[in-house]
Amino acid sequence: MTYPGFNQEKSISQPVSRLYRWMATGLIGISLLLAGEKASAQMAYSSTDGRTNAVSNAVPFLRITPDARRAALGDAGIALSPDASSVFSNLSQISFAEAERTVSAGFTPWLRSMASDVYLADIAAYRKLDEQQAIGVGFRYFSMGSIQLTDFQGNDQGTTRPGEFSLDAGYTRRLSDHWALGVAFRYIHSKLASGPKAGGNGAYKAGNAFAGDLSASYTSVTEYDGGQQGTWRFGAVMSNIGTKISYATDSRDKYFLPANLGIGGGYTYQLDDKNALTLTLDINKLMAPTPDSTDADKDGTPDFRQKGILSGVFGSFGDAPGGLKEELHELMYSTGLEYTYGGLLALRAGYYNEHRTKGNRKYLGAGFGLKYKIAGFDFSYLVPAGGDPLHPLANTLRISISATW
Repeated sequence: MTYPGFNQEKSISQPVSRLYRWMATGLIGISLLLAGEKASAQMAYSSTDGRTNAVSNAVPFLRITPDARRAALGDAGIALSPDASSVFSNLSQISFAEAERTVSAGFTPWLRSMASDVYLADIAAYRKLDEQQAIGVGFRYFSMGSIQLTDFQGNDQGTTRPGEFSLDAGYTRRLSDHWALGVAFRYIHSKLASGPKAGGNGAYKAGNAFAGDLSASYTSVTEYDGGQQGTWRFGAVMSNIGTKISYATDSRDKYFLPANLGIGGGYTYQLDDKNALTLTLDINKLMAPTPDSTDADKDGTPDFRQKGILSGVFGSFGDAPGGLKEELHELMYSTGLEYTYGGLLALRAGYYNEHRTKGNRKYLGAGFGLKYKIAGFDFSYLVPAGGDPLHPLANTLRISISATW
């Protein structure tokens, strides 16, 4: 657990103004692309619903926030002060870390209202090589619990415990007092089933894939009268850009990874020597094909499932059947507020929003953090919007521990 640091340079106006111009140019370009795609839509958006038109992909555990700090902030983490879990959210932020090394571990019981033995566990660490360079590593394991197997007649076929994991390693470097870039590589292993497929068409096998992240960060501090100061942070991350994954020996059905583009901004206001407030906002979009009923080659498989990696990932900005309106609905928003006192206590709250036709995940996050000397402890609790006690995400809690030195 690392709280905001304030020892950066004190210039902000010119870099931020250039950043705004670049972001505006990019948004205009994307808007023109999406407007053009709308004219070629194959299916009316009004004829779809959230169950059938949400963007789907394999190994979705890679999009679960593993650490308690970011979970309490509504899953916002692209533009936070760096800690070990930045390995998963925005590796380039580690270049601005004050501590030389940090290691953390987390545990999340998942879908508690549906199962008692499904969980996500993680461990992450970074080490600064010097003032400009750092390396980070991470490991995530997602257990789907024990599943009872039966054949088509209902006969007992034993039990299985499917699971998935990812191994991460990355490098980040500061390019200047304000800018940093990071690159990470990831190996993904997913074992969901084994044995022959029904009908004798091949057999099930564990899926393996390789992916990478590219991240960038901007950090600057400005001084105010009275000894107060504010820290601006901006970040952008393209994550899980990689190969498709297959679960069968015939390899005809391959699935996209949860590639994602995220941008984030955050501002920390240092009230005095001990008190600080941080407000952060993330916007994310999955870079995977949007479901569409079009089957031009009449082979029984929708065309979006058969796209290549590059066309599927980068074409995702303009492939929604509903055009620009549907593309905008695919944006996910996370925002959070963090109060810290003396680097010892942190109180957090946040909100996550996803459109009702794209999954309809809406929930509040809350939590706290404690730190004593090198040890840290963080806790978060998730409350689905509406307070439905039977919601799959109801009563989701996360626990993280860390050591910084």
